[in-house]
Amino acid sequence: MSATIAYVRVSTEDQSTNTQRATILERHKVDRWFVDEATSGLIKAQDRKGLGELLNYVREGDTVIVYAIDRLGRNTVDVLETVEKLNSKGVAVLSLREGFDMSTPMGKAMLTMLSAMAELERSNIKERQMQGIKRAKAEGKALGREKVINDEDVSQWRKDNSASIKATAIHFSISPASVKRACRSANCYS
Repeated sequence: MSATIAYVRVSTEDQSTNTQRATILERHKVDRWFVDEATSGLIKAQDRKGLGELLNYVREGDTVIVYAIDRLGRNTVDVLETVEKLNSKGVAVLSLREGFDMSTPMGKAMLTMLSAMAELERSNIKERQMQGIKRAKAEGKALGREKVINDEDVSQWRKDNSASIKATAIHFSISPASVKRACRSANCYS
């Protein structure tokens, strides 16, 4: 007997799978759910707990439903490999947002194009981000958080109190790495 299986994924802890679940349940009666929460799509499919369990569970004739292709992964090759694994087991894959069956030749072609476009967009975003950082540096803008400690004060307190890195970090409410940087900057021992 074939089953309708749903897979939902969110990337961060502050996100919820509720919208994906509700959208799937509006159109399909689901026999089994597989979930990955706070799991990046950059993690290979086989290394994600929920999707790994799904791949082991499915049988010929089953249908896997996802809210959108990007729930399967963010890397075109990984998404295509996952869909191919499912198809080779005789499992159909439906994507609701894109509106196609990825087990058909047309669905596979659409999947390849959409996955490639999504990957290209992520690359373009990263490139624009790197260009913005480069431009900000060239304009002399400070990047990162504003420094809240005085390296000399940290270094002097540590020296005066013969304190460890940990004790100094606790005293100033900063990280041990900040203490080390402050001591390096002030040319004291670390």
